[in-house]
Amino acid sequence: MTEAVPLTLLYVPGDRPEVVRKARGAGADVVIVDLEDAVGPDRKEYARSATAELLSEPAGDTAVPLHVRVHTEADVRALAGLPGLAEFRLPKITHAASVHHLAAVAPGVALCPLLESALGIEHAYSIASAHPQVRSIALGEADLRADLGLRDDTGLDWSRGRVVVAARAAGLAPPTQSVYPDVRDLDGLRASCAHGRALGFLGRAAIHPRQLPVIERVFRPTAREIEAAEEIAAATATEQGALALPDGRFVDAAVVATAHRTLALARRAR
Repeated sequence: MTEAVPLTLLYVPGDRPEVVRKARGAGADVVIVDLEDAVGPDRKEYARSATAELLSEPAGDTAVPLHVRVHTEADVRALAGLPGLAEFRLPKITHAASVHHLAAVAPGVALCPLLESALGIEHAYSIASAHPQVRSIALGEADLRADLGLRDDTGLDWSRGRVVVAARAAGLAPPTQSVYPDVRDLDGLRASCAHGRALGFLGRAAIHPRQLPVIERVFRPTAREIEAAEEIAAATATEQGALALPDGRFVDAAVVATAHRTLALARRAR
């Protein structure tokens, strides 16, 4: 497994620590412990304490990384120093100032701001570039859909493209797609992943283990993509800067970086 290129992220309720432990063996690249939407108001404090206990346990070098989607700043303060924490996912971020504040509360912890409103989308680049601890950004599509009053999923495409561009402009990895809510509709999930990949997303969050193989297959590079990436990597191994390949294709640093990312994905051990 290559942590640098996660394709599958599995959400698990934070008030069910036994399920979180089980989820680490479900095949996801990352497990996201959710202290927000998946936990009822009367279970928030228990979820925080259970997650703190979980993050304090020795996990070993090969354990699946644990990210935490927090609900409040109190969650950030309680969990920031624990050894098992790999990243905070920060919901409903609308301004770079919020990122700066939470980065100060959790120094050194990787952050993923979630953009879930029109205001967050408008500030996408300033949020993505707000602080060195920001390692990625992502959409919260359910809340964004409600905020924009959308009736059709295609209405989100402009916002999706905005987030992809903001991540790239800030020098971040491509964002992962938001969850697909119907865990039984695997054909719909497959089509949605293919659409997201065409828009520039890389990987996807899931809410059930049965969604993971579909996401994995769609976002893994095809044989032709691997072949093309190998050609670019070989041609540029000893050359610096932009150049033309023998077949006339022009490649620059961004194309080379994409080729190496494709090869990294192809080498993923499962």
